[in-house]
Amino acid sequence: MPRARIYMDWNATAPLLGEAREAVLSALDVNGNPSSVHGEGRAVRALIESARRDVAALCGAEATAVTFTSGATEAANMVLTPEFRMGRTPLTLGKLYVSAIEHPAVRVGGRFAREDICEIPVTGAGLVDTGALEALLGAHDRQSGLPMVAVMLANNETGIIQPIAEIGGIVRAHGGLLVVDAVQAAGRVPLSIEALGADFLIVSSHKIGGPKGAGALIARGEVMMPSPLIHGGGQEKGHRSGTENAPALAGFAAAARQAAGNIESRMAVVAALRDRLETEMRKHAPDVVIHGSEVPRLANTTFFTLPGLKAETGQIAFDLEGVALSAGSACSSGKVGQSHVLTAMGYDPRQGALRISVGESTTQAEIEACATVFAKVAARRRATGEAA
Repeated sequence: MPRARIYMDWNATAPLLGEAREAVLSALDVNGNPSSVHGEGRAVRALIESARRDVAALCGAEATAVTFTSGATEAANMVLTPEFRMGRTPLTLGKLYVSAIEHPAVRVGGRFAREDICEIPVTGAGLVDTGALEALLGAHDRQSGLPMVAVMLANNETGIIQPIAEIGGIVRAHGGLLVVDAVQAAGRVPLSIEALGADFLIVSSHKIGGPKGAGALIARGEVMMPSPLIHGGGQEKGHRSGTENAPALAGFAAAARQAAGNIESRMAVVAALRDRLETEMRKHAPDVVIHGSEVPRLANTTFFTLPGLKAETGQIAFDLEGVALSAGSACSSGKVGQSHVLTAMGYDPRQGALRISVGESTTQAEIEACATVFAKVAARRRATGEAA
C-alpha cells in the first residue's frame, strides 16, 4: 500500500474546508448575474453581500468597506498606487515605503514607479526597524504627496508577527496611509482594522481554507479609496469591475466564518503541535536554527535552517519521504531560490531554509512522522557533509 502523504505547507495554501466546498457547490446552483435586477440576479447578489459581511467580520471591519478581488495579489496591485480619491477629489501619494520582508506581490510596489519605492529595513530578529521608519517618514517630501507604508502583519516565511499597532501610530503621526498584508494572519490571530491602525487590509480565501481565486481589499472607511485597477461595468461600487465570482466568494465566506471563531483556543492546540515538532528537531540536530523563535510568531510556522543543507536538497528529501513542505514562499512559479527575508535579517543568502506550516487538522501522528523524516535528513546531511 502506498504510504499516506503528510501535508505541512499550510502557509502556501490551506486544505479546502468541507464547509467551503459545500458552499461553493451550493452557490453553483444559484443562477443569475448579480448585477441583474430580476429575482435570479437578486439571489446571487444576496449571496455576495452575505459573503461580504462574513469577510468583514473576520477583519473587524464594516461590510461596506470590503472590495472583493481575485486574490491577494490583485488586492495589493489595486491599493499600491499613487492615485487615490477622497470622495470625488483626486489625492496623490508621493512615495511607497515597503518593508524588506514583504511578500513579492507587495514588495514590487504595485503601480508606484520604481524610483518612488523605498525599502524599510528590518532587525536581525525580523522585526521592522521602527527607528528607520521614523527617519524615512520624517524625511518624506510632503510636496510630492502623502506617504504610503506597506508592512505585513505576519511574515509568510518566518511567521514573525510585526508590531503593527506601533507602526500604525508612527504612520498616522506623519500623515500617511498604512497597508497591511494580513494574508497569513487571518484566522491565526484576531484581526481588527481599527485596533491595528491600518487603513487597508489584504486577505485571501485559500489561506484560510476557502477556494483559490478569491480575496479582498478591506478599507477602514469608504472616503479614501485607490483608483480602480480593473475598469469596466463598475461592479464593487466602481472599485473593481467584472462580474463577481459568486461560488468562490461563498466558499470564502464559509472559510471566514470558521476562521473567525475561537482563534486563541484553536491556535493554542496548533502551537502545541509546532512546539513538539521543534523539540524533536533540536534533539535530532542541536545546530538547527529556527528563525523567529525568540519573537512573537504565528502558532503554526517553523522556518528553519540546517547548516550545510541546501534548501532545494532538503525540500526534495522531505518530499521523497512523503512530507510536503516548502522553501519559503510558494508564490514564485515553483522556484527555489535565496530567501529575501533571511537576507534582510542579515543571514548569509547562500544558506537555505525550509518552512513547515501546519494547521488544525494536523495530527500528533503526523508531527511524529515529520520528526522522524527530519532525523533522517539531518543524519544524511552529517554523513554526506554536504556544503551549502
